[in-house]
Amino acid sequence: MLRGNAPATIDDKGRLKIPTIFRVEIEDTWGSDFYVTSLTGESVLVYPLPVWHDIEEKLAKLPSLNPTKKKFLDRTNYYGQVAALDKSGRILIPTLLRDKARMTGEVAVLGYLKNLEVWNQERFAGTLTEHPLTEADIEALGQLGV
Repeated sequence: MLRGNAPATIDDKGRLKIPTIFRVEIEDTWGSDFYVTSLTGESVLVYPLPVWHDIEEKLAKLPSLNPTKKKFLDRTNYYGQVAALDKSGRILIPTLLRDKARMTGEVAVLGYLKNLEVWNQERFAGTLTEHPLTEADIEALGQLGV
């Protein structure tokens, strides 16, 4: 499972070096190919390709005209590209997504169990402040047994 936060840097060519704490687990469990995408353009979602294939299989079972499926695929295809780790453990963030998500310099790489989410450091700090954990959130987590 991918968990925690590891600071990283996006280089001048738009490549993210996957932090070692995540890279070892990903390569051992899923390999070195990824689907890099976003739902909103605010952050970058990095899915090991087998995990992304599982999502696609679930979506394929839905009717082709399902409006939620279409919205999801519109966004993930618009921002998305397949990527592979290079010899230095880096993946390329697609230019369109890199620009929209402000992926330059220092970034936060967060583990979300089976995928990574990459945020511009300043944007993520602002998001945490704008969307605090509320009592309703705590209650909902309790109802889920967390």
